[in-house]
Amino acid sequence: MRFKGFLLHTTFLWVDGMALFPFILSRRKAPSRYFLNHERIHLKQQLEMGLVIFYVWYLVEFLIRLLQYRNNYLAYLHISFEKEAYTHERDLGYLQKRRYCAWWKYL
Repeated sequence: MRFKGFLLHTTFLWVDGMALFPFILSRRKAPSRYFLNHERIHLKQQLEMGLVIFYVWYLVEFLIRLLQYRNNYLAYLHISFEKEAYTHERDLGYLQKRRYCAWWKYL
């Protein structure tokens, strides 16, 4: 993946950051390379699925996980998109070797 997104520093986020294609929003002025890699994995997921389908799937999977774990944070951690991103955020070469729809194996 050559597209790295546009990094925007924000102060209004309730989380450290998020990917909203084509932007990576960050509360930190100088986010770590691992944070950026994590969010770029999400940008790739969004490109593969299309934005609307990605966000609908993300929300539906979060709600299913919330019923399953009855805890917001655990539900978030068990979303397939997040599992892929957290698993590979420290592998800075991951996006170059990542297979299409790699998140699927984390369902």
